[in-house]
Amino acid sequence: MATYTLPELPYDYAALEPVIDPQIVELHHDKHHAAYVKGANDTLEQLAEARDKEQWGSLNGLEKNLAFHLSGHILHSIYWHNMTGDGGGEPLAADGVGELADALAESFGSFAGFKAQLTKAAATTQGSGWGVLAYEPVSGRLIVEQIYDHQGNVGQGSTPILVFDAWEHAFYLQYKNQKVDFIEAMWRVVNWQDVAKRYAAAKARAHDLLLVP
Repeated sequence: MATYTLPELPYDYAALEPVIDPQIVELHHDKHHAAYVKGANDTLEQLAEARDKEQWGSLNGLEKNLAFHLSGHILHSIYWHNMTGDGGGEPLAADGVGELADALAESFGSFAGFKAQLTKAAATTQGSGWGVLAYEPVSGRLIVEQIYDHQGNVGQGSTPILVFDAWEHAFYLQYKNQKVDFIEAMWRVVNWQDVAKRYAAAKARAHDLLLVP
């Protein structure tokens, strides 16, 4: 059975300066993200052992561990590609991301409204979590989700297309306890080309996710 692997960064450690320090990128990717990959693979092995031995006493804990580590792996895999050293600004039709820009305006009233909501969602997570822009296939609209840990408080079937990591390991070495400052700075490295591609892909396969006509 295939196992999960740590994806390579699409840029070098220093590519996101000055918004994110190279040491943070290195530790975040090579240590924290790698730990979620290992945790997911270890949990799959433990679940296989439980099935083989028909010993289900630890099932609840293992299922929770799998959701935690796998969601951490998925969100971080999106996170790295959501950023670029020459990103930021606002998605514009002139840059080839007009469909995304229109969807943001339709779903949130304006780009400014969307930016304010995602900023607040990420900055006000209680403890560890994420602020996420997701495509919700039932309504066909974009929504902002405030995710606790990696997997709590999400709408089933929604597809994340832009993620802001609000865990302390994402910013503390550089921003100390000023999470709001980090989230505000994140807007300077958003890769709108990547977000637009994810939006188009999520929208294209939305009919495959719906359980009712």
